[in-house]
Amino acid sequence: MSGNLFASSGDASLQSSIRGLHATPTAPLPFLRGVVVRSFVLERARGNVIVYHSPGITAAAQEILRLGRPERLLVNHWHEAMFDPPYLDVPIFVHQHDRGRTDLPIAGIFSKREKIADDLEIIPTPGHTSGATMFLWDNGERRVLFPGDSIWVEKGEWKAVLLGESDREAYIDSLSSLMDLDFDLLVPWASEEGRFHGYGITRAQARSKLQRIVDRLRAGEDG
Repeated sequence: MSGNLFASSGDASLQSSIRGLHATPTAPLPFLRGVVVRSFVLERARGNVIVYHSPGITAAAQEILRLGRPERLLVNHWHEAMFDPPYLDVPIFVHQHDRGRTDLPIAGIFSKREKIADDLEIIPTPGHTSGATMFLWDNGERRVLFPGDSIWVEKGEWKAVLLGESDREAYIDSLSSLMDLDFDLLVPWASEEGRFHGYGITRAQARSKLQRIVDRLRAGEDG
């Protein structure tokens, strides 16, 4: 199933394009003009979860609470701590390797591939940072992969975000491990302003796009 979801918007309310998945308002990424970030609320029978930290959590706090108090906020990587803690009482979790650089009130850590109930999976994918972690959610209709900054979409092309602290070989290994992962919607943390947060994809298309990133990294390119 293809199609793009969650257009960038300055509206201070949640957006909902598929069942149970709610996008917060966007906020500018301070150091990169024309790029915005947002968080996502997963409305689940087993307890709501927020994926990614951003100012949108505070902006939509009352709407988030009306959906049900979230049980946890899952941080993809420590760069999300550039923003102040949310004005919402929610336990924050991050990978143990990024814990020391995450200046947020951390309630818990994860360290390995594991599941939160049977619908939400934690998938460590080191490379962008040592603790970068993706999250895979099955809402019963779609399988949504949240890659954080480990996969960035620029003008429709999937790219890596290789920084000075990044580990190229770990990045290649992490992306290669996703080749056979079953998902049909990619939802990064950041997007180009005015474009989409959420990209429908087939498994074959995802495998092809991941392979192109891996090939570029192996060739010495930055993404």
